[in-house]
Amino acid sequence: MSSATTAPSAARHSSSLAPLAVSIFRWLWIADVVSNIGGWMQTVGAQWFLVEQNASPAIIALVSTASAAPVLLFGIPAGVLGEFANKRLLLIGVQTAQALVAAALAVLTATGSMTPALLLAFTFALGVASAIQLPAYQAFVPGVVPKALITDAASLSSIGINVARAIGPAVAGLVIGSWGIPFVFALNALSFVGLLLVLSLYRGYKAPVTEREPFMAATRAGLRYVFHAGVVRRMYLQLLIFIIPANALWALLPVLASGRLGLDSNGYGILLAALGVGSIGGAFVIPRARAALGTNRLVMLTSAAYGVGIAATALSTSLWVTLPVLVVVGLSWIGVIATLNGTVQAFLPEWVRTRGLSVYQLVLFGGTALGAAVIGALGSVLGTAQTMAGAGAVVVLGAALLLLLPLHPTADKNRASFPMPLTDVPPVATPLPGDDDAADDDADPDDRKRDLNGSTLVIVRYEIAEGDRAAFLATMHAVEQSRRRTGARRWNVYDDRERPGYMIEAFEVGSWQEHLSQHHTRTTGYDAEIVDAARALSQSPPTVEHLIAARLTRRASSSTAASPPEKHTRN
Repeated sequence: MSSATTAPSAARHSSSLAPLAVSIFRWLWIADVVSNIGGWMQTVGAQWFLVEQNASPAIIALVSTASAAPVLLFGIPAGVLGEFANKRLLLIGVQTAQALVAAALAVLTATGSMTPALLLAFTFALGVASAIQLPAYQAFVPGVVPKALITDAASLSSIGINVARAIGPAVAGLVIGSWGIPFVFALNALSFVGLLLVLSLYRGYKAPVTEREPFMAATRAGLRYVFHAGVVRRMYLQLLIFIIPANALWALLPVLASGRLGLDSNGYGILLAALGVGSIGGAFVIPRARAALGTNRLVMLTSAAYGVGIAATALSTSLWVTLPVLVVVGLSWIGVIATLNGTVQAFLPEWVRTRGLSVYQLVLFGGTALGAAVIGALGSVLGTAQTMAGAGAVVVLGAALLLLLPLHPTADKNRASFPMPLTDVPPVATPLPGDDDAADDDADPDDRKRDLNGSTLVIVRYEIAEGDRAAFLATMHAVEQSRRRTGARRWNVYDDRERPGYMIEAFEVGSWQEHLSQHHTRTTGYDAEIVDAARALSQSPPTVEHLIAARLTRRASSSTAASPPEKHTRN
Protein backbone atom coordinates (compact mmCIF):
# COMPACT_ATOMS: atom_id res chain seq x y z
CA MET A 1 0.00 0.00 0.00
CA SER A 2 1.38 3.41 -0.97
CA SER A 3 0.99 6.58 1.01
CA ALA A 4 -0.64 9.46 -0.77
CA THR A 5 1.73 12.05 0.58
CA THR A 6 5.28 12.10 1.72
CA ALA A 7 5.53 12.80 5.43
CA PRO A 8 6.91 16.28 6.10
CA SER A 9 9.88 16.82 8.34
CA ALA A 10 9.55 16.82 12.08
CA ALA A 11 9.92 20.57 12.12
CA ARG A 12 6.64 20.90 10.34
CA HIS A 13 4.76 19.28 13.22
CA SER A 14 4.74 22.56 15.12
CA SER A 15 3.48 24.55 12.13
CA SER A 16 -0.06 23.17 11.93
CA LEU A 17 -1.42 26.25 13.75
CA ALA A 18 1.08 28.67 12.17
CA PRO A 19 -1.49 30.35 9.86
CA LEU A 20 -3.27 31.68 12.96
CA ALA A 21 -0.25 33.93 13.52
CA VAL A 22 -1.30 35.82 10.36
CA SER A 23 -3.66 38.48 11.70
CA ILE A 24 -6.18 38.62 8.86
CA PHE A 25 -6.36 34.83 8.61
CA ARG A 26 -6.89 34.57 12.36
CA TRP A 27 -9.81 37.02 12.29
CA LEU A 28 -11.29 35.41 9.20
CA TRP A 29 -11.01 31.98 10.79
CA ILE A 30 -12.68 33.08 14.03
CA ALA A 31 -15.47 34.93 12.20
CA ASP A 32 -16.02 32.01 9.84
CA VAL A 33 -16.24 29.54 12.73
CA VAL A 34 -18.85 31.79 14.42
CA SER A 35 -20.79 32.06 11.15
CA ASN A 36 -20.73 28.31 10.66
CA ILE A 37 -21.78 27.72 14.27
CA GLY A 38 -24.84 29.85 13.50
CA GLY A 39 -25.49 27.86 10.35
CA TRP A 40 -25.46 24.54 12.15
CA MET A 41 -27.62 26.01 14.93
CA GLN A 42 -30.13 26.86 12.23
CA THR A 43 -30.01 23.29 10.91
CA VAL A 44 -30.71 21.81 14.33
CA GLY A 45 -33.44 24.36 14.96
CA ALA A 46 -35.06 23.38 11.67
CA GLN A 47 -34.79 19.67 12.45
CA TRP A 48 -36.21 20.07 15.96
CA PHE A 49 -39.03 22.26 14.63
CA LEU A 50 -40.03 19.35 12.39
CA VAL A 51 -39.69 16.90 15.28
CA GLU A 52 -42.15 19.03 17.26
CA GLN A 53 -44.45 19.02 14.24
CA ASN A 54 -44.38 15.18 14.33
CA ALA A 55 -42.85 15.02 10.85
CA SER A 56 -41.60 11.67 9.53
CA PRO A 57 -37.85 10.81 9.46
CA ALA A 58 -37.90 11.32 5.69
CA ILE A 59 -39.18 14.92 6.10
CA ILE A 60 -36.67 15.66 8.87
CA ALA A 61 -33.84 14.36 6.67
CA LEU A 62 -34.98 16.79 3.94
CA VAL A 63 -33.52 19.64 6.02
CA SER A 64 -30.05 18.35 5.10
CA THR A 65 -31.21 17.84 1.51
CA ALA A 66 -32.59 21.40 1.25
CA SER A 67 -29.29 22.78 2.59
CA ALA A 68 -27.13 20.77 0.23
CA ALA A 69 -29.20 20.48 -2.96
CA PRO A 70 -28.47 24.09 -4.13
CA VAL A 71 -24.86 23.08 -4.67
CA LEU A 72 -26.06 20.63 -7.31
CA LEU A 73 -27.77 23.49 -9.15
CA PHE A 74 -25.42 26.41 -8.52
CA GLY A 75 -22.09 24.95 -7.38
CA ILE A 76 -20.34 24.94 -10.78
CA PRO A 77 -21.63 28.38 -11.90
CA ALA A 78 -20.63 29.72 -8.46
CA GLY A 79 -17.11 28.43 -9.03
CA VAL A 80 -16.85 30.25 -12.35
CA LEU A 81 -18.27 33.43 -10.80
CA GLY A 82 -15.86 33.27 -7.90
CA GLU A 83 -12.89 32.62 -10.21
CA PHE A 84 -13.22 35.93 -12.03
CA ALA A 85 -15.18 38.19 -9.64
CA ASN A 86 -13.73 40.26 -6.82
CA LYS A 87 -13.99 37.60 -4.12
CA ARG A 88 -14.09 40.05 -1.23
CA LEU A 89 -17.05 42.00 -2.64
CA LEU A 90 -18.80 38.77 -3.61
CA LEU A 91 -18.46 37.41 -0.07
CA ILE A 92 -19.71 40.66 1.47
CA GLY A 93 -22.83 40.55 -0.71
CA VAL A 94 -23.55 36.91 0.07
CA GLN A 95 -23.09 37.40 3.83
CA THR A 96 -25.53 40.30 3.77
CA ALA A 97 -28.12 38.26 1.90
CA GLN A 98 -27.80 35.36 4.33
CA ALA A 99 -28.26 37.62 7.33
CA LEU A 100 -31.49 39.04 5.87
CA VAL A 101 -32.92 35.60 5.04
CA ALA A 102 -32.06 34.26 8.51
CA ALA A 103 -33.67 37.28 10.18
CA ALA A 104 -36.88 36.75 8.20
CA LEU A 105 -36.87 33.09 9.23
CA ALA A 106 -36.62 34.07 12.90
CA VAL A 107 -39.45 36.59 12.68
CA LEU A 108 -41.85 34.22 10.91
CA THR A 109 -41.14 31.43 13.40
CA ALA A 110 -41.62 33.74 16.40
CA THR A 111 -44.98 34.93 15.07
CA GLY A 112 -46.22 31.37 14.48
CA SER A 113 -46.34 31.75 10.70
CA MET A 114 -43.78 29.06 9.95
CA THR A 115 -44.82 25.78 8.28
CA PRO A 116 -42.71 22.74 7.34
CA ALA A 117 -42.88 23.62 3.64
CA LEU A 118 -41.92 27.25 4.27
CA LEU A 119 -39.10 26.17 6.55
CA LEU A 120 -37.64 23.96 3.82
CA ALA A 121 -37.94 26.87 1.35
CA PHE A 122 -35.96 29.20 3.65
CA THR A 123 -33.41 26.45 4.23
CA PHE A 124 -33.04 26.08 0.47
CA ALA A 125 -32.51 29.86 0.09
CA LEU A 126 -29.72 29.80 2.67
CA GLY A 127 -28.27 26.83 0.81
CA VAL A 128 -28.16 28.84 -2.43
CA ALA A 129 -26.16 31.59 -0.71
CA SER A 130 -23.85 29.00 0.81
CA ALA A 131 -23.30 27.39 -2.61
CA ILE A 132 -22.12 30.75 -3.97
CA GLN A 133 -19.98 31.55 -0.95
CA LEU A 134 -18.08 28.33 -0.27
CA PRO A 135 -15.78 28.02 -3.32
CA ALA A 136 -15.05 31.76 -3.33
CA TYR A 137 -14.17 31.75 0.38
CA GLN A 138 -11.98 28.66 0.14
CA ALA A 139 -10.10 30.23 -2.78
CA PHE A 140 -9.93 33.62 -0.96
CA VAL A 141 -8.21 32.24 2.14
CA PRO A 142 -4.99 30.97 0.44
CA GLY A 143 -4.42 34.51 -0.82
CA VAL A 144 -4.04 35.95 2.68
CA VAL A 145 -1.32 33.59 3.98
CA PRO A 146 2.21 32.88 2.71
CA LYS A 147 2.36 30.16 0.08
CA ALA A 148 4.22 27.80 2.43
CA LEU A 149 1.24 27.89 4.84
CA ILE A 150 -1.54 27.20 2.33
CA THR A 151 -1.86 23.53 3.23
CA ASP A 152 -2.10 24.25 6.95
CA ALA A 153 -4.50 27.15 6.34
CA ALA A 154 -6.72 24.90 4.24
CA SER A 155 -6.71 22.25 6.94
CA LEU A 156 -7.52 24.80 9.63
CA SER A 157 -10.39 26.18 7.55
CA SER A 158 -11.80 22.71 7.09
CA ILE A 159 -11.31 21.91 10.77
CA GLY A 160 -13.05 25.18 11.68
CA ILE A 161 -16.07 24.25 9.53
CA ASN A 162 -16.35 20.85 11.12
CA VAL A 163 -15.73 22.09 14.66
CA ALA A 164 -18.61 24.49 14.05
CA ARG A 165 -20.66 21.58 12.76
CA ALA A 166 -20.30 19.90 16.13
CA ILE A 167 -20.40 22.96 18.44
CA GLY A 168 -23.30 24.70 16.66
CA PRO A 169 -25.81 21.88 17.08
CA ALA A 170 -24.75 21.40 20.71
CA VAL A 171 -25.35 25.06 21.50
CA ALA A 172 -28.62 24.95 19.56
CA GLY A 173 -29.88 22.08 21.68
CA LEU A 174 -29.22 24.06 24.83
CA VAL A 175 -30.76 27.26 23.43
CA ILE A 176 -33.89 25.45 22.22
CA GLY A 177 -34.45 24.00 25.69
CA SER A 178 -34.02 27.41 27.34
CA TRP A 179 -35.45 30.00 24.94
CA GLY A 180 -37.02 28.19 21.99
CA ILE A 181 -36.44 27.68 18.28
CA PRO A 182 -37.01 31.32 17.14
CA PHE A 183 -34.09 32.43 19.31
CA VAL A 184 -31.84 29.92 17.54
CA PHE A 185 -32.78 31.39 14.16
CA ALA A 186 -32.14 34.92 15.46
CA LEU A 187 -28.67 33.95 16.68
CA ASN A 188 -27.95 32.53 13.23
CA ALA A 189 -28.80 35.92 11.69
CA LEU A 190 -26.37 37.63 14.11
CA SER A 191 -23.63 35.09 13.36
CA PHE A 192 -23.11 36.55 9.89
CA VAL A 193 -22.15 39.98 11.26
CA GLY A 194 -18.62 39.04 12.36
CA LEU A 195 -17.42 37.77 8.98
CA LEU A 196 -19.19 40.66 7.26
CA LEU A 197 -17.26 43.16 9.42
CA VAL A 198 -13.89 41.45 8.91
CA LEU A 199 -14.35 41.40 5.14
CA SER A 200 -15.58 45.00 5.07
CA LEU A 201 -12.65 46.32 7.12
CA TYR A 202 -9.96 44.31 5.34
CA ARG A 203 -8.25 46.54 2.78
CA GLY A 204 -5.26 44.38 1.96
CA TYR A 205 -7.05 42.22 -0.58
CA LYS A 206 -6.07 42.67 -4.20
CA ALA A 207 -8.23 40.92 -6.74
CA PRO A 208 -5.98 38.68 -8.88
CA VAL A 209 -5.49 39.73 -12.47
CA THR A 210 -7.22 37.06 -14.53
CA GLU A 211 -7.78 36.61 -18.22
CA ARG A 212 -11.51 36.87 -18.76
CA GLU A 213 -13.13 33.87 -20.37
CA PRO A 214 -16.64 33.31 -21.73
CA PHE A 215 -18.80 31.78 -19.00
CA MET A 216 -19.43 28.43 -20.69
CA ALA A 217 -15.81 28.12 -21.86
CA ALA A 218 -14.62 28.79 -18.31
CA THR A 219 -17.07 26.22 -16.97
CA ARG A 220 -15.88 23.57 -19.42
CA ALA A 221 -12.24 24.38 -18.63
CA GLY A 222 -12.81 23.83 -14.91
CA LEU A 223 -14.64 20.55 -15.41
CA ARG A 224 -12.08 19.41 -17.96
CA TYR A 225 -9.27 20.04 -15.49
CA VAL A 226 -10.92 18.00 -12.73
CA PHE A 227 -11.78 15.14 -15.09
CA HIS A 228 -8.20 14.84 -16.36
CA ALA A 229 -6.40 15.49 -13.05
CA GLY A 230 -6.05 11.99 -11.66
CA VAL A 231 -5.02 13.18 -8.17
CA VAL A 232 -8.09 15.39 -7.81
CA ARG A 233 -10.49 12.95 -9.44
CA ARG A 234 -9.47 10.11 -7.11
CA MET A 235 -9.88 12.28 -4.00
CA TYR A 236 -13.34 13.42 -5.10
CA LEU A 237 -14.37 9.82 -5.75
CA GLN A 238 -13.24 8.79 -2.27
CA LEU A 239 -15.08 11.74 -0.75
CA LEU A 240 -18.28 10.70 -2.49
CA ILE A 241 -17.87 7.07 -1.39
CA PHE A 242 -17.49 8.27 2.20
CA ILE A 243 -20.01 11.09 2.41
CA ILE A 244 -23.16 9.29 1.18
CA PRO A 245 -23.30 6.64 3.92
CA ALA A 246 -21.55 8.87 6.50
CA ASN A 247 -24.51 11.27 6.49
CA ALA A 248 -26.56 8.65 8.33
CA LEU A 249 -25.22 10.12 11.58
CA TRP A 250 -26.14 13.74 10.83
CA ALA A 251 -29.48 12.90 9.23
CA LEU A 252 -30.77 10.42 11.84
CA LEU A 253 -29.08 11.39 15.10
CA PRO A 254 -31.98 13.65 16.21
CA VAL A 255 -34.41 10.77 15.62
CA LEU A 256 -32.12 8.36 17.48
CA ALA A 257 -31.75 10.82 20.35
CA SER A 258 -35.48 11.36 20.85
CA GLY A 259 -36.41 7.71 20.25
CA ARG A 260 -33.89 5.01 21.17
CA LEU A 261 -32.09 7.12 23.81
CA GLY A 262 -35.19 8.98 25.04
CA LEU A 263 -33.49 12.41 25.13
CA ASP A 264 -34.94 15.89 24.85
CA SER A 265 -33.29 18.81 23.02
CA ASN A 266 -30.83 19.30 25.90
CA GLY A 267 -29.79 15.65 25.69
CA TYR A 268 -29.40 15.97 21.93
CA GLY A 269 -27.14 18.96 22.55
CA ILE A 270 -24.98 16.81 24.86
CA LEU A 271 -24.57 14.21 22.09
CA LEU A 272 -23.46 16.90 19.69
CA ALA A 273 -21.14 18.37 22.31
CA ALA A 274 -19.35 15.00 22.38
CA LEU A 275 -18.92 15.25 18.61
CA GLY A 276 -17.59 18.77 19.14
CA VAL A 277 -15.00 17.59 21.65
CA GLY A 278 -13.77 15.02 19.13
CA SER A 279 -13.66 17.62 16.36
CA ILE A 280 -11.66 20.06 18.47
CA GLY A 281 -9.27 17.27 19.40
CA GLY A 282 -8.90 16.55 15.71
CA ALA A 283 -7.57 20.07 15.15
CA PHE A 284 -4.50 19.10 17.17
CA VAL A 285 -4.21 15.39 16.36
CA ILE A 286 -4.91 15.24 12.61
CA PRO A 287 -2.00 17.43 11.33
CA ARG A 288 0.51 15.31 13.25
CA ALA A 289 -1.18 12.10 12.14
CA ARG A 290 -1.09 13.26 8.51
CA ALA A 291 2.63 14.01 8.82
CA ALA A 292 3.30 10.57 10.27
CA LEU A 293 0.93 8.44 8.18
CA GLY A 294 0.41 10.30 4.91
CA THR A 295 -2.96 11.17 3.43
CA ASN A 296 -3.96 7.73 2.20
CA ARG A 297 -3.42 5.84 5.44
CA LEU A 298 -4.94 8.63 7.52
CA VAL A 299 -8.12 8.76 5.42
CA MET A 300 -8.39 4.96 5.46
CA LEU A 301 -8.00 4.66 9.25
CA THR A 302 -10.29 7.56 10.15
CA SER A 303 -12.95 6.40 7.66
CA ALA A 304 -12.93 2.93 9.22
CA ALA A 305 -13.12 4.40 12.73
CA TYR A 306 -16.03 6.61 11.69
CA GLY A 307 -17.95 3.66 10.22
CA VAL A 308 -17.45 1.51 13.30
CA GLY A 309 -18.37 4.48 15.49
CA ILE A 310 -21.74 5.26 13.88
CA ALA A 311 -22.66 1.57 13.90
CA ALA A 312 -21.86 1.43 17.62
CA THR A 313 -23.86 4.61 18.18
CA ALA A 314 -26.86 3.09 16.43
CA LEU A 315 -26.79 -0.06 18.55
CA SER A 316 -26.13 1.63 21.89
CA THR A 317 -28.95 2.21 24.38
CA SER A 318 -26.76 3.88 27.01
CA LEU A 319 -25.88 7.56 26.99
CA TRP A 320 -22.60 6.87 28.80
CA VAL A 321 -21.53 4.39 26.12
CA THR A 322 -22.66 6.66 23.29
CA LEU A 323 -20.80 9.81 24.44
CA PRO A 324 -17.19 8.47 24.25
CA VAL A 325 -18.01 6.75 20.95
CA LEU A 326 -19.20 10.08 19.52
CA VAL A 327 -15.95 11.74 20.60
CA VAL A 328 -14.07 9.24 18.41
CA VAL A 329 -16.61 9.73 15.61
CA GLY A 330 -16.13 13.52 15.71
CA LEU A 331 -12.35 13.17 15.50
CA SER A 332 -12.67 10.66 12.66
CA TRP A 333 -15.01 12.94 10.69
CA ILE A 334 -12.40 15.71 10.88
CA GLY A 335 -9.72 13.22 9.86
CA VAL A 336 -11.48 12.42 6.60
CA ILE A 337 -13.04 15.74 5.58
CA ALA A 338 -10.26 18.10 6.69
CA THR A 339 -7.55 15.91 5.20
CA LEU A 340 -9.18 15.60 1.79
CA ASN A 341 -10.17 19.28 1.70
CA GLY A 342 -6.76 20.54 2.79
CA THR A 343 -4.94 18.31 0.32
CA VAL A 344 -7.04 19.25 -2.68
CA GLN A 345 -7.06 22.96 -1.81
CA ALA A 346 -3.27 23.03 -1.69
CA PHE A 347 -2.94 20.88 -4.82
CA LEU A 348 -5.22 22.81 -7.20
CA PRO A 349 -3.30 25.36 -9.32
CA GLU A 350 -4.31 28.97 -8.80
CA TRP A 351 -5.86 29.45 -12.26
CA VAL A 352 -8.55 26.83 -11.60
CA ARG A 353 -8.65 26.75 -7.78
CA THR A 354 -12.12 28.26 -7.31
CA ARG A 355 -13.66 26.12 -10.06
CA GLY A 356 -11.94 23.00 -8.73
CA LEU A 357 -13.20 23.74 -5.22
CA SER A 358 -16.71 24.27 -6.56
CA VAL A 359 -16.58 20.69 -7.84
CA TYR A 360 -15.38 19.62 -4.38
CA GLN A 361 -18.40 21.36 -2.88
CA LEU A 362 -20.61 19.73 -5.52
CA VAL A 363 -19.37 16.30 -4.44
CA LEU A 364 -19.55 17.11 -0.71
CA PHE A 365 -22.98 18.70 -0.63
CA GLY A 366 -24.40 16.71 -3.50
CA GLY A 367 -23.38 13.55 -1.69
CA THR A 368 -24.91 15.01 1.47
CA ALA A 369 -28.20 15.72 -0.29
CA LEU A 370 -28.31 12.28 -1.88
CA GLY A 371 -27.18 10.54 1.30
CA ALA A 372 -29.69 12.36 3.50
CA ALA A 373 -32.57 11.56 1.14
CA VAL A 374 -31.61 7.87 0.80
CA ILE A 375 -30.86 7.46 4.50
CA GLY A 376 -34.11 9.18 5.47
CA ALA A 377 -36.14 6.91 3.20
CA LEU A 378 -34.39 3.78 4.45
CA GLY A 379 -34.82 4.94 8.04
CA SER A 380 -38.59 5.16 7.54
CA VAL A 381 -38.70 1.60 6.15
CA LEU A 382 -35.98 -0.29 8.04
CA GLY A 383 -35.76 1.70 11.25
CA THR A 384 -33.30 4.30 12.47
CA ALA A 385 -30.86 2.02 14.30
CA GLN A 386 -30.73 -0.59 11.53
CA THR A 387 -30.14 2.05 8.86
CA MET A 388 -27.32 3.74 10.80
CA ALA A 389 -25.62 0.40 11.53
CA GLY A 390 -25.80 -0.60 7.87
CA ALA A 391 -24.42 2.78 6.80
CA GLY A 392 -21.51 2.29 9.19
CA ALA A 393 -20.69 -1.02 7.52
CA VAL A 394 -20.73 0.66 4.09
CA VAL A 395 -18.32 3.36 5.34
CA VAL A 396 -15.91 0.64 6.52
CA LEU A 397 -16.06 -1.01 3.09
CA GLY A 398 -15.27 2.36 1.50
CA ALA A 399 -12.21 2.64 3.75
CA ALA A 400 -11.06 -0.83 2.68
CA LEU A 401 -11.20 0.33 -0.95
CA LEU A 402 -8.13 2.49 -0.23
CA LEU A 403 -6.10 -0.70 0.11
CA LEU A 404 -6.85 -1.54 -3.53
CA LEU A 405 -7.11 1.96 -5.01
CA PRO A 406 -4.98 4.30 -2.89
CA LEU A 407 -5.03 8.06 -3.30
CA HIS A 408 -2.37 9.34 -5.69
CA PRO A 409 0.83 10.95 -4.34
CA THR A 410 0.97 14.75 -4.39
CA ALA A 411 4.36 15.62 -2.90
CA ASP A 412 6.25 14.80 -6.12
CA LYS A 413 4.20 17.15 -8.33
CA ASN A 414 5.34 20.75 -8.78
CA ARG A 415 2.17 22.88 -8.64
CA ALA A 416 3.81 26.29 -9.17
CA SER A 417 2.78 28.17 -12.30
CA PHE A 418 5.36 27.65 -15.06
CA PRO A 419 4.79 29.96 -18.05
CA MET A 420 6.03 28.26 -21.22
CA PRO A 421 7.01 29.59 -24.65
CA LEU A 422 4.15 29.46 -27.09
CA THR A 423 5.68 26.59 -29.02
CA ASP A 424 7.02 24.50 -26.12
CA VAL A 425 10.50 25.19 -27.53
CA PRO A 426 12.87 28.17 -27.15
CA PRO A 427 11.15 31.19 -28.75
CA VAL A 428 12.36 32.87 -31.94
CA ALA A 429 11.68 36.25 -33.44
CA THR A 430 8.58 35.35 -35.47
CA PRO A 431 5.58 36.77 -33.55
CA LEU A 432 2.19 35.14 -33.23
CA PRO A 433 -1.23 36.72 -32.80
CA GLY A 434 -1.78 37.73 -29.21
CA ASP A 435 1.93 38.14 -28.37
CA ASP A 436 2.52 41.35 -26.40
CA ASP A 437 5.35 42.33 -28.72
CA ALA A 438 3.31 41.59 -31.82
CA ALA A 439 0.55 44.14 -31.39
CA ASP A 440 -0.18 45.97 -34.59
CA ASP A 441 -2.14 49.18 -34.19
CA ASP A 442 -3.08 49.07 -37.88
CA ALA A 443 -4.47 45.52 -37.76
CA ASP A 444 -8.10 44.98 -38.66
CA PRO A 445 -10.13 44.67 -35.41
CA ASP A 446 -12.17 41.86 -36.96
CA ASP A 447 -8.99 39.96 -37.71
CA ARG A 448 -7.84 40.38 -34.13
CA LYS A 449 -11.19 39.15 -32.83
CA ARG A 450 -10.97 36.13 -35.13
CA ASP A 451 -7.44 35.40 -33.87
CA LEU A 452 -8.66 35.43 -30.27
CA ASN A 453 -11.89 33.46 -30.77
CA GLY A 454 -11.09 31.00 -33.51
CA SER A 455 -10.61 27.33 -32.67
CA THR A 456 -6.87 26.65 -32.60
CA LEU A 457 -5.17 23.47 -33.80
CA VAL A 458 -1.64 22.90 -32.51
CA ILE A 459 0.60 20.41 -34.32
CA VAL A 460 3.88 19.32 -32.73
CA ARG A 461 6.28 17.22 -34.84
CA TYR A 462 8.79 14.95 -33.08
CA GLU A 463 11.63 12.94 -34.63
CA ILE A 464 11.62 9.62 -32.76
CA ALA A 465 14.15 6.79 -33.17
CA GLU A 466 12.63 3.33 -33.55
CA GLY A 467 14.19 2.23 -30.26
CA ASP A 468 12.51 5.14 -28.42
CA ARG A 469 9.06 4.67 -29.95
CA ALA A 470 7.59 2.63 -27.08
CA ALA A 471 8.96 5.02 -24.45
CA PHE A 472 7.65 8.00 -26.43
CA LEU A 473 4.13 6.57 -26.71
CA ALA A 474 4.13 5.77 -22.99
CA THR A 475 5.17 9.35 -22.21
CA MET A 476 2.45 10.71 -24.48
CA HIS A 477 -0.24 9.26 -22.18
CA ALA A 478 0.88 11.76 -19.54
CA VAL A 479 1.23 14.51 -22.17
CA GLU A 480 -2.37 13.94 -23.24
CA GLN A 481 -3.65 14.38 -19.69
CA SER A 482 -1.55 17.52 -19.27
CA ARG A 483 -2.81 19.06 -22.52
CA ARG A 484 -6.42 18.24 -21.63
CA ARG A 485 -6.06 19.62 -18.07
CA THR A 486 -4.82 22.91 -19.43
CA GLY A 487 -7.37 23.33 -22.22
CA ALA A 488 -7.19 20.78 -25.05
CA ARG A 489 -10.62 19.62 -26.21
CA ARG A 490 -9.30 16.99 -28.62
CA TRP A 491 -5.93 15.29 -28.66
CA ASN A 492 -4.20 12.52 -30.59
CA VAL A 493 -0.79 11.32 -31.74
CA TYR A 494 -0.06 10.16 -35.29
CA ASP A 495 2.66 8.55 -37.38
CA ASP A 496 3.85 10.70 -40.30
CA ARG A 497 3.49 8.36 -43.29
CA GLU A 498 5.39 10.69 -45.62
CA ARG A 499 8.34 11.12 -43.22
CA PRO A 500 9.14 7.84 -41.48
CA GLY A 501 10.54 8.34 -37.99
CA TYR A 502 8.44 11.41 -37.33
CA MET A 503 5.43 11.40 -35.00
CA ILE A 504 2.81 14.12 -34.79
CA GLU A 505 1.01 15.35 -31.68
CA ALA A 506 -2.13 17.30 -32.56
CA PHE A 507 -4.54 18.95 -30.15
CA GLU A 508 -7.36 21.46 -30.47
CA VAL A 509 -8.00 24.33 -28.08
CA GLY A 510 -11.24 26.31 -28.02
CA SER A 511 -9.67 29.63 -29.00
CA TRP A 512 -6.34 31.32 -29.58
CA GLN A 513 -6.82 33.26 -26.37
CA GLU A 514 -7.28 30.01 -24.46
CA HIS A 515 -4.10 28.65 -26.03
CA LEU A 516 -2.27 31.74 -24.77
CA SER A 517 -3.68 31.05 -21.31
CA GLN A 518 -2.59 27.44 -21.65
CA HIS A 519 0.99 28.63 -21.96
CA HIS A 520 1.05 31.74 -19.79
CA THR A 521 -1.01 30.79 -16.71
CA ARG A 522 -2.31 27.21 -16.80
CA THR A 523 0.92 25.23 -17.08
CA THR A 524 2.46 24.07 -13.80
CA GLY A 525 5.97 22.87 -13.14
CA TYR A 526 4.67 19.29 -13.24
CA ASP A 527 3.09 19.88 -16.67
CA ALA A 528 6.37 21.34 -17.90
CA GLU A 529 8.25 18.26 -16.70
CA ILE A 530 5.86 16.02 -18.64
CA VAL A 531 6.33 18.00 -21.88
CA ASP A 532 10.11 18.10 -21.37
CA ALA A 533 10.15 14.29 -21.02
CA ALA A 534 8.51 13.98 -24.44
CA ARG A 535 10.81 16.56 -26.02
CA ALA A 536 13.87 14.77 -24.64
CA LEU A 537 13.01 11.70 -26.73
CA SER A 538 13.03 13.70 -29.98
CA GLN A 539 16.28 13.46 -31.97
CA SER A 540 15.84 17.04 -33.17
CA PRO A 541 14.02 20.00 -31.58
CA PRO A 542 10.26 19.56 -32.13
CA THR A 543 8.61 21.91 -34.59
CA VAL A 544 5.23 23.43 -33.83
CA GLU A 545 2.48 24.73 -36.10
CA HIS A 546 -0.53 26.77 -35.00
CA LEU A 547 -3.61 26.72 -37.23
CA ILE A 548 -6.48 29.06 -36.46
CA ALA A 549 -9.90 28.19 -37.89
CA ALA A 550 -10.95 30.59 -40.64
CA ARG A 551 -14.48 31.93 -40.77
CA LEU A 552 -16.37 30.61 -43.77
CA THR A 553 -18.99 32.80 -45.39
CA ARG A 554 -22.35 31.18 -46.09
CA ARG A 555 -22.23 32.06 -49.79
CA ALA A 556 -18.83 32.30 -51.33
CA SER A 557 -18.37 33.91 -54.73
CA SER A 558 -17.51 31.36 -57.41
CA SER A 559 -14.60 33.54 -58.43
CA THR A 560 -13.16 33.57 -54.96
CA ALA A 561 -10.88 30.70 -54.08
CA ALA A 562 -11.27 29.14 -50.67
CA SER A 563 -8.53 30.20 -48.28
CA PRO A 564 -6.75 27.65 -46.13
CA PRO A 565 -6.66 28.06 -42.36
CA GLU A 566 -4.15 30.59 -41.10
CA LYS A 567 -0.93 28.85 -40.18
CA HIS A 568 1.94 30.03 -38.03
CA THR A 569 5.02 27.86 -37.86
CA ARG A 570 8.12 28.00 -35.71
CA ASN A 571 11.07 25.67 -35.63
